[in-house]
Amino acid sequence: MITLLRLDERLIHGQIAIKWARHLSVDHIVVINDEAANNDIIKKSLMMAVPPNIKVAIKGMEDGIMLLNDPRAGSMHMLVLVGTPQEVLQLLNRVKGINKVNIGNYGRVAPKDGTEFRKTYRNNLYLYEKEVVVLKDILNTGVECIYQTTPEENAEQLKNIIK
Repeated sequence: MITLLRLDERLIHGQIAIKWARHLSVDHIVVINDEAANNDIIKKSLMMAVPPNIKVAIKGMEDGIMLLNDPRAGSMHMLVLVGTPQEVLQLLNRVKGINKVNIGNYGRVAPKDGTEFRKTYRNNLYLYEKEVVVLKDILNTGVECIYQTTPEENAEQLKNIIK
């Protein structure tokens, strides 16, 4: 069962491994990101951040979709992490059982697009207009979508942020 799908460009880090994993009571963290899946150094560094009682899978998009759609995944409590809005949308379109999307940290370290600057929407949310369009497509799926960087913060409805 997918407990939460989270957009966080840093993928696994302290907030994820400690705060979010505990808050959600997950037993698996699944990273779905082609770059991370194809880079052994990134994979090892991400895995080092996770407590030993939580299993980690780092998959490319296609393998990640197969994993999430596998009936055996239904017995797991998974936090699924992706690094881009496009990855969120792909998962929503191809995986059943995603009931909530959390937009966490995005846009500060994401690859730049020429000399254009991302607009600041919140302290940890910076978007190009084309990324706002993708987030609106995510909202149009009907899945609950919130912005919340840590469990202690109040969640905000994404639709109220990117109007």
